[in-house]
Amino acid sequence: MKNYETNSGSKISGSKINNDFDLIPLFERSNKGAVKSSITKKEKPKTREFISNLVKAKLPSSWMGQDLAMDLGTANTLIFMKGKGIVLNEPSVVAIRIDDRSAVAVGKMAKEMYGKTSDKVTCIRPVKDGVIADFDTTHLMIKEFITRVTSRWQIRKPRLIISIPSGVTMVEKRAVMDAASAAGVREVHLIEEPMAASIGSGMPVMECGGNMVVDIGGGTTEIAVISMGGTVYSESLRIAGDEMDEAIQQFIKRAFNLQIGIFEAERIKMNIGSSMPMSSAREMVVFGRDLQTGVPRELIVDDTTIRRALKEPVGAIIEGVHRALEKINPELAHDILDRGIYLAGGGSLLAGLPERLSLETNIKFRRSPDPLTAIVMGSGMVIENFKDLKSVLIS
Repeated sequence: MKNYETNSGSKISGSKINNDFDLIPLFERSNKGAVKSSITKKEKPKTREFISNLVKAKLPSSWMGQDLAMDLGTANTLIFMKGKGIVLNEPSVVAIRIDDRSAVAVGKMAKEMYGKTSDKVTCIRPVKDGVIADFDTTHLMIKEFITRVTSRWQIRKPRLIISIPSGVTMVEKRAVMDAASAAGVREVHLIEEPMAASIGSGMPVMECGGNMVVDIGGGTTEIAVISMGGTVYSESLRIAGDEMDEAIQQFIKRAFNLQIGIFEAERIKMNIGSSMPMSSAREMVVFGRDLQTGVPRELIVDDTTIRRALKEPVGAIIEGVHRALEKINPELAHDILDRGIYLAGGGSLLAGLPERLSLETNIKFRRSPDPLTAIVMGSGMVIENFKDLKSVLIS
């Protein structure tokens, strides 16, 4: 027992509970009825000091819920964190168990499993043509990616901006927002991919003037003209990087009776794919299954063959650019002629594509400084300057 001295001078005993919260305040009532502490300043409880230090302490920023921007792409998902930049870049692939639909692997590891799993596991690409094709698997993927980049202990959940194609329906928008909300996000906003790509490419989208961007992603090609923070014209083509891969896959199957995987076709496109003749010939060895004998076989293909395979998807993109230029007014056309047209997205890395588009339109085309990250960087700039740029969001 420990005795405490009251204001009147009498002594009262109390029990000690623990080191930090060891004192039970004792009170006495004055003549006016006000409650006064019966403990002198000398015997002030450590509880008050503990609370005071807690209030003054600066909590880690990770506890307050970091604001995020996500490029939920058909091929890859990227996440930008406020104050840190890009913190995640993973393939949009999920490996799940067939019996209970639980995730086995997400991202790079799942992509490595693609086509090599047992009958108990399947690999899924939950985003198709820029929109959610499998809601439950997309929810698992978003939740896993957000968990990787955020702190386990958070007082407040993060705010999230997700980029989507410009031609999606209200149902598709709602599916994206519901999947993000179910993954543990307090606030979800959407931004159109062409707007995000324009901001990420450094274009003056808030000024009065025409800014044209062609974003060639994995599932869609977004063609848009932007002025004063809004979209003047936009068109979404369901022809992009995935269709290029499928065109290569089907062409090799028809021409050489060789069945190759979709990721092998992507590797061919990245290594020797082109949209117009290059200065030097290139070739590479590809692997697949012979359709006549059924045994594995390798084949040497050159860039001329792959260019023939890519003729149709590249032609569709050129036609989309022509349609956009035909529908804008002369004032905006003058600005675009002066500033040129920016290319963003992984599909824009196809060799010779800017030169081919410039040849077809007589307008200068230039790639973004980093086409693969232009969208997520643009969304990240909105997160960093949310008050000034929130007007570009669509929800």
